[in-house]
Amino acid sequence: MNDRAVVAAQLGRPPRSVVEVRARCPLDVPVVIAVPPHLDDGTPFPTRYWLTCPLAVRRIGRIEAAGGVKAAERLLESDEVLLARHQAATARYVAERDALVAADAPAALPSGGIGGTREGVKCLHAQYADHAAGNDNPIGELTAHQIEPLDCTVPCVVAVDGEVGANPDWVEPSR
Repeated sequence: MNDRAVVAAQLGRPPRSVVEVRARCPLDVPVVIAVPPHLDDGTPFPTRYWLTCPLAVRRIGRIEAAGGVKAAERLLESDEVLLARHQAATARYVAERDALVAADAPAALPSGGIGGTREGVKCLHAQYADHAAGNDNPIGELTAHQIEPLDCTVPCVVAVDGEVGANPDWVEPSR
């Protein structure tokens, strides 16, 4: 299947930029895509890694709803080593995005770090996506321990008569 069509089915809408898959699940379905600093229409976009996996999105959504962002903030406040790693991850993320921006020389620049903030934690989805894309992200790593394995038995998307869409047989694996 075409990655762009798969990501569109996962998101429930067409992607707003090129689709570069950075991580896949064991069923070879995209989990994370890299998003350029400017969308196809030129809109600045600060989120470099976007989570597309419906299972990961659901599981992280539950963590966030239960106060996961505040819990991550408290961890950073209480652990200097974790804070230093998180700050390094944010600096690396911003530098990577800014290097891409410099290559484009656009008029409007995206701002913020992981999840749109340069400090602290705003979005566990973005932290996890950064980690799953292969980067050292301590909050994303801690989130991974809470949501993985991504252990679907059937893919979340299927192609039927050439059309890619949500798989009606997909159900969230129980934990």
